[in-house]
Amino acid sequence: MATRTKRPPTKRPVQHPTRRAEHKRGRRWWLFAGVIAAVAAIATTAALVASRGDEETVGDGAAAVAGLPNTPDYHSLLVAPDTASTVVLGTHDGLYESRDGGRTWQSTTLKGQDAMNLARADGQVVWTAGHDVLAKSSDGGETWEDVRPAGLPHLDIHGFAVDARDPSKLWAALAGTGLYRSTDGGRTFALVSREVGAGVMALAVTPDGRILAGDMQQGLFVSADEGKSWKVTLNAGLMGLAVNPKQPKLIVASGPGILRSTDGGRTWDQAMPLEEGAGPVAWAPTDPSTAYVVGFDKTLYKTNDGGQTWQPVS
Repeated sequence: MATRTKRPPTKRPVQHPTRRAEHKRGRRWWLFAGVIAAVAAIATTAALVASRGDEETVGDGAAAVAGLPNTPDYHSLLVAPDTASTVVLGTHDGLYESRDGGRTWQSTTLKGQDAMNLARADGQVVWTAGHDVLAKSSDGGETWEDVRPAGLPHLDIHGFAVDARDPSKLWAALAGTGLYRSTDGGRTFALVSREVGAGVMALAVTPDGRILAGDMQQGLFVSADEGKSWKVTLNAGLMGLAVNPKQPKLIVASGPGILRSTDGGRTWDQAMPLEEGAGPVAWAPTDPSTAYVVGFDKTLYKTNDGGQTWQPVS
């Protein structure tokens, strides 16, 4: 990923200025361009390279393919609520599932739809959102209901999050528009901010109610007052954010490699630099030491020590 500064070495603090919200969008175009270049590289590679690995037959007769699926884009990740070895990957061509910790994958649902975001509300309720996609599942992702709420000017949703304290409160970052909120379970949305949201690709809500919005052009915005005011705590274009389900001060972000915060997102260290960058990230609800990140080098990385070290899944 192209940046204006040299990549910091592992474990050294990442710059986190306290105020950059007033910077013009044009001054961060290089961050956006770098991320887009990385995504484009993945799309080109997927178009030229044949499917990776061998196939094996699974119980329902479908084919599980070794390695990440051969799709143009890797958008989102979600780990099952009952086991750390079952992972769902959202792509430009629907959802894929791995039942062996990311070693093999098979296509499941939403074929042909752009699942840029995956978010679990409570129990078996799961949301997905993306390009012309907003859908809700009440059975853990087996079936999906198309949702067309009032209040959204379009359905190009690049960032999406559910408030863990209140599953009826949803947040949606619309490309080129702003940040919207629903307080009625997705039936209606209302505009919260035009300052933040238009360039947001990563969105998360902490247990204390703070909103984290990773903007590819302007860095990581944080709001403690429901989006009324914002400050920037990390000067890096982000593609993914995940709050640890058991240790809420432990947060992993992805973009210029894998970043880690142990104080709720106020300061950051780079846990693993990745020259090509990284995209979706997710923690395992049943094991707070385990998380996954998809690199733009077409590699799935896993941690078993709370994000301190990462290894490729093979």
